Amino acid sequence: MAISQKMITFAERSSWIRKMFEEGAKLKARHGAENVFDFSLGNPDLPPPPRFAEVLKKVAGAEGPGAHSYMPNGGYPFVRAAVAEQISREQEITVGQEELLMTVGAAGGLNVVLKALLDPGDEVIILAPFFVEYNFYVDNHGGTTRIVNTNADFSLDPAAVAAALTPRTKAIIINSPNNPTGQIYSAAELAALAEVLDQAEQTIYLIADEPYRKIVFDQHTVPSVFKAYRHSLVVSSYSKDLSLPGERIGYIAVHPEIEAKQQLIGAMTLANRILGFVNAPALMQRVVAELQGVTVDSTIYTRRRELFCRVLSEAGYEFVPPKGAFYLFPKSPLADDTRFVGLLAEQKILGVPGRGFGLPGYFRLAFCVEDDVIARSAAGFAAAMAAARQAGPA
Repeated sequence: MAISQKMITFAERSSWIRKMFEEGAKLKARHGAENVFDFSLGNPDLPPPPRFAEVLKKVAGAEGPGAHSYMPNGGYPFVRAAVAEQISREQEITVGQEELLMTVGAAGGLNVVLKALLDPGDEVIILAPFFVEYNFYVDNHGGTTRIVNTNADFSLDPAAVAAALTPRTKAIIINSPNNPTGQIYSAAELAALAEVLDQAEQTIYLIADEPYRKIVFDQHTVPSVFKAYRHSLVVSSYSKDLSLPGERIGYIAVHPEIEAKQQLIGAMTLANRILGFVNAPALMQRVVAELQGVTVDSTIYTRRRELFCRVLSEAGYEFVPPKGAFYLFPKSPLADDTRFVGLLAEQKILGVPGRGFGLPGYFRLAFCVEDDVIARSAAGFAAAMAAARQAGPA
């Protein structure tokens, strides 16, 4: 067969969201899009802040010599300086522009970091439930993943991480606020994790994937990873807090005291080029430089979260209310989460089985949809729960 067998296997492993998308297309064609309740995709539906359009028009109109030329592979220095200033406030540690690289979204940033860090056979710990593509990013660069479960409320389990460490462990990826659970790892949990990592014989890098940092609820805050552990990197993007997922603009911030800092930054800068990114999009770099501290109106997500929690609670679902992001990760009433997602589909409701995120027995719902879609789905969720109870625990 001409096609890579590995890619065929990967496509099968990553297919749950795609399958639900395809199922959704069929349901919408059959019943009308307005009659289908699609919670399968984490695609932010809020428009960018008004300031974005103003800055975009200004920057796009400011043509001049070199406006579309190559730049340093790590990004424009003035953009990196602006982003570093914002990161310094968020992480409560001074970060300079030399410790900041602009990337093609957070996905590009994660691949750049892993390309710079991993030798063949190195291990990367990921915490279940997790963003499904972490497995593939690690494999892209010759590494292998070791999956560690979080606690029942999806909080960090440092003891489980300690038990998973081996001499080949090179890094751990954490995602807070988390996709798919909305959990935020506390300062105490990060300190406990740092203590575990510090006790290892080798340096283990902590990679914090933070695209949902600014979407939080109930006065929760996202603690500083840099204050907890010096061998850390923050990877993020403007996909969620500015609602710009299609523009593919993000960054990597490096702790100022990280081991072998200059070698690491040099390796990441080279990786940014040779992975084919070359540099982050020039226009969007210039735009986000003027939008530091600007975000979408996350109170809209707060309202939707409260509405969705009420709908699910009244229908009898068990779930941990999310502290951030725009997902709910309820427990499936059936042990077979794919079977239950099928019952939801019978009610024209689209969710994603938890096994797609490394944790069977749950399912993910994205509430980046109109309030009315959530409200009108209530009867369907109740009917699916009734069908599950009638079907029994299988």
